[in-house]
Amino acid sequence: MSRAGQIHSSEDARMLARRRLPWMVFDYIDGAAGRETGIARNRAALDEICLTPRILRDVSQRSLSTKLFGQPANRPFGIAPMGMCNLSAPGADLMLARLAARHQVPLGVSTVASTPMERLIEEADGHAWFQLYFSGDGSGTFKLVERAAAAGYQTIVLTADVPEVGRRPRELRHGFTMPFRIGPRQFLDFACHPRWSLTTLLKGRPEMANFQMPGYSFDRTESRARADWDALKKLRELWQGKLVVKGVLNVADAMEAKELGVDAIQVSSHGARQLESAPAPIKALDEIRHEIGDDFPLFYDSGVRSGEDVLKALLVGADFVFLGRILQFAIAAAGEEGLNRLWDVLSDETSIAMAQIGVQDLNLRSKE
Repeated sequence: MSRAGQIHSSEDARMLARRRLPWMVFDYIDGAAGRETGIARNRAALDEICLTPRILRDVSQRSLSTKLFGQPANRPFGIAPMGMCNLSAPGADLMLARLAARHQVPLGVSTVASTPMERLIEEADGHAWFQLYFSGDGSGTFKLVERAAAAGYQTIVLTADVPEVGRRPRELRHGFTMPFRIGPRQFLDFACHPRWSLTTLLKGRPEMANFQMPGYSFDRTESRARADWDALKKLRELWQGKLVVKGVLNVADAMEAKELGVDAIQVSSHGARQLESAPAPIKALDEIRHEIGDDFPLFYDSGVRSGEDVLKALLVGADFVFLGRILQFAIAAAGEEGLNRLWDVLSDETSIAMAQIGVQDLNLRSKE
């Protein structure tokens, strides 16, 4: 059986990735802040949500399609922005872009992507959103906004929940930095995973591609703490396209962002990678939806591991869901074939769960 054929769930992809990736790389992708209780808290909150089966409803024809900012999407889930995806395998960014193009879903293009933003929106056939960090005094941030506009991006996602980079002990123990600094410990790690190491060596070390331009460099650890509501106002005035604020867990913050004219809010704990004690995002989603009303677009990410998780988030209040590290695991496990395999698994899981609860389409809140 091929490696892709061994993927029957996201956990299968994770286990295969763990065998193939250097420990440093796996723990960078998989790790979370502190003792990682934030991941466990969100997992427990998702597991507490039940989907109630309904019987004797004709669910022979089901649709996974939806609309996002008025445009059709073939799935209710897309690809969250993830930094340095090419660590999972050479060309991972482009694999994700091709997936987005095929299914007409957003590819979140990270500020610290391994492939230039121009190449990714082209490969994604326009289905790409640029994710932005406000760093330092903001001068570099607005250069990236101008560059995104020139490249044809129509949606920017401001990630607002990282005023300082969280401490993730697993990656710190390995001496993980971007770009890599390879010492004896890292050399041994790579030597123990020769398939990944040789492939990466042949293709070239992953770099932060969006900063290879004159007069601007990016420091991953640079403080982002100067960002405030005035910075968001300035970005709203500058950016004429759709603007999403990502990393919202507080109702008051959600309401203020709405008042400032953002087009959508993404409820997220950054996969529990920044603040270990943050509340479970799925619970925050419920609270924010209740206060912000039915019509305002809410997106969700963090902790999604299955099609049933997708359906739970949609029922709780999300209009769309974004998937993160599990897609990198699928790529690490079996390349583009593994990615497509996991995508099909997640699609099947969502469709089967829809049948079990007696719905044919994703207009779920109207059926409550």
